[in-house]
Amino acid sequence: MNKAELIDAIAAKAGMTKVDTKKALDATIAVAKAELKKGGKIALVGFGTLATATRPARKGHNPRTGKAIKIAAKKVVKFKAAANILK
Repeated sequence: MNKAELIDAIAAKAGMTKVDTKKALDATIAVAKAELKKGGKIALVGFGTLATATRPARKGHNPRTGKAIKIAAKKVVKFKAAANILK
């Protein structure tokens, strides 16, 4: 499902216009991005939790040359699904 299909589904389920649904979805995404950028977490009961984690630096290799390279540490977003999400 892409963003347009998600907007259509939410609008149909909530009885909202697609324009209002797009505004609400865009605002939700913007708030989520801002919270994750400052290191917070977002817990949606019955759905799951989004949180940031630091992936440590590690060694890797260039698949083309086989030469060893250093991969820098970075922050990533992790999602943990609620236990009952598929019930």
